[in-house]
Amino acid sequence: MKRKFGDRANWRRITRRHFACRYVETREFSGYITLYTIYGLKEPLWKSYGRHTYRIADKGYSWLQYFPKDSHYIVTAMFDERQNIIQWYIDTCKVQGVTDQGVPWFDDLYLDVVVLWNGEVFLLDEDELEEARERNDITDSDYKLAWTTAKGILRSIDAHSFPYFALSLKHRAELFHHGEFRRK
Repeated sequence: MKRKFGDRANWRRITRRHFACRYVETREFSGYITLYTIYGLKEPLWKSYGRHTYRIADKGYSWLQYFPKDSHYIVTAMFDERQNIIQWYIDTCKVQGVTDQGVPWFDDLYLDVVVLWNGEVFLLDEDELEEARERNDITDSDYKLAWTTAKGILRSIDAHSFPYFALSLKHRAELFHHGEFRRK
């Protein structure tokens, strides 16, 4: 199982970045929200889903990441340089926490859900989850937790009740344009 950090400090593709983090406790959301903005990179990052390929990291792109309190998933809303949504990437996780330096992290459970800007939904990395189970990198209960979490997310998306689509667009406008995450 890999531990992943919100500041992506070891991401070598990125040469210049800004990372900001806030703890938020409101009626809509409780947990950490981070903003990772890319100012320079060695090469763009492209991902293929279905028959289409999308650029998800490039100069001027920003990733708004949610670490919901007491949840087994992390949501990353990825925006292009014009602040248009590209996709939402939802990682299943065993546990999440915060470093002594205030950087949120999570222990990845491999299974992911991607929702593209056009509404297409993809379940990813079932093979990685199976392989992790076979290698004993995760327990049977971790395996069940990943599937239970992913299925719950997919049901919520199908029912149009997954709150992070609207919330990320709202926060992108409010928190960034009105100073909460503005570079100091």
